[in-house]
Amino acid sequence: MVSRGVGSKRPLTGLDPESRQMVLDTVAQLKKKLLTKETILDLDRREVFPEELIREMLGPEIGLQLLMIPEAYGGLGGGARDSCAVTREMAKICLGVTTAFFAIQLGADPILVGATEEQKQKWLGRIAAGKALVAYAVTEPDAGSNVAALKTKAEPVTDASGRISGYRINGSKQFISTGGYADFITVLADAPEGPTFFVMEKDTPGYLRGKGEEKHGIRASNTSPLTFTDAFVPVENLIGEVPGQGLKQANAVFGYTRLMVASMGLGAGEAALEIAIPYAKERIQFKTPLSEKQGYTHKLIVPNVVRLEAAAAYIDEVAERLDAGEKDLEVEGSIAKWFATEAGNHAAEDCIQALGGYGYITEYGVEKIKRDVRITTIYEGTSEIQQNIISTFRWKKSRKTKGEFYGAVATEMQQLSEHRPGCGGRYYALAAAALNHLVVVADTHRLTRQQIVMFDLADLMAHVEVGAAVARRAAGLAAAGDPQAERAALVARIFAREVCDLCERCSLRILTGTGDIDPGLVAESLAKIRFSEFAESCRNVIKDMDRLADIVFGR
Repeated sequence: MVSRGVGSKRPLTGLDPESRQMVLDTVAQLKKKLLTKETILDLDRREVFPEELIREMLGPEIGLQLLMIPEAYGGLGGGARDSCAVTREMAKICLGVTTAFFAIQLGADPILVGATEEQKQKWLGRIAAGKALVAYAVTEPDAGSNVAALKTKAEPVTDASGRISGYRINGSKQFISTGGYADFITVLADAPEGPTFFVMEKDTPGYLRGKGEEKHGIRASNTSPLTFTDAFVPVENLIGEVPGQGLKQANAVFGYTRLMVASMGLGAGEAALEIAIPYAKERIQFKTPLSEKQGYTHKLIVPNVVRLEAAAAYIDEVAERLDAGEKDLEVEGSIAKWFATEAGNHAAEDCIQALGGYGYITEYGVEKIKRDVRITTIYEGTSEIQQNIISTFRWKKSRKTKGEFYGAVATEMQQLSEHRPGCGGRYYALAAAALNHLVVVADTHRLTRQQIVMFDLADLMAHVEVGAAVARRAAGLAAAGDPQAERAALVARIFAREVCDLCERCSLRILTGTGDIDPGLVAESLAKIRFSEFAESCRNVIKDMDRLADIVFGR
């Protein structure tokens, strides 16, 4: 069930709200003192990785990396909600610098999930003490996001008694964030028993860190190739001391790490809007501010506000489930990453347009955000990889549960609609039921062999699950009498129209695009999914957009 774990009374890991706010206040101070607009633009212009500045942020005065380290190893013991909140705010300042911090977190993850207690004390202790930049060395030149297509080898080395004393690593890695500066890396290599993570220190003979790449964006980060030629690591640096566990360890954190990248995309998109919205209030065109023109507000701003708030609702929901102890949320992590990063990228693009010629000028900051946020749709698995994951795993889940998975979403949304009719629940229920039928049709007619059909299903799956989170949030705020309830309800209704519009387009392509389904069966399917009712979601949508624009622009 999509809703399980959300709103439950199970204890949640992580910081209390006051402690989390203290960390967020620290980030705000960084923006004022160390990471000023002038500094950020200068780093981007010169394509400089600010090693000293990053290390200062790891030091005792700031210690931002402590958030992700458990208390037992000298950290603050933050949870997923804390990491998402801080990552989101960091991304509003600079995605390049945020990537450097994310690299530390990513590099520490195999240790967190797989290391022995002694290894955790040693390596996590070094990170907590601010003595280590870390990199996660998994991606390879010919494998991309496919960690199973591993070519880097780990050959056991035995001592005189025949015991394994270490491993010789041979191979190469590509696109490694902070790879050129890391004090140690967690590197995935193929041992005889299977993929295995090792800790390798920077001064290891045979370990060569290549020149940093010149990049389109995130220029304040370092991205380097790494090569290994008989690079020896002692056996005690094998994470977990049991070889062959690497893929299991990598998969264990995908739901979490992809949620962090989702937060990066969300924060970057919000940063772009925070430039475009004030600009619209001041920019006079034909005697009135841009903020009063629907061609500006309803095309370039309001749709992006809606998508980003939808992304935030879903990220918050998944983070809470992680903090409640749920496991195996890889698909949810993929949905969050795909939806939030695409939304952030789209928002930045529209905000350049919103500023006109000024949007194209470096000084205004939006063009940098656009160059930076583009990478979030690529690293930690491209958007297309996420669509493959979403459609394949949710298709299998739907088959296994005989339609109960999305059937339960439809039932929940219909019930929500009856209790809170202003939150879009009726249309989310309609879309979830339609999706359920389309999955059956695609399976029955073997359309799952068509990758573009699977991508359409992935888009629908993601939008339905995100939409359900948006509706839950709106209903919850309404029930609590929260001042944000009206805004949340507007977002839920406007996003419901976007979901229905997607359902209309994808339904037609899935049912008719290959020409393999008899026209009579197509007509029957369109009737079963109540295709004609999708258009009803248009009712009052412009009125809702007018009202949301009033709130966003303070009109």
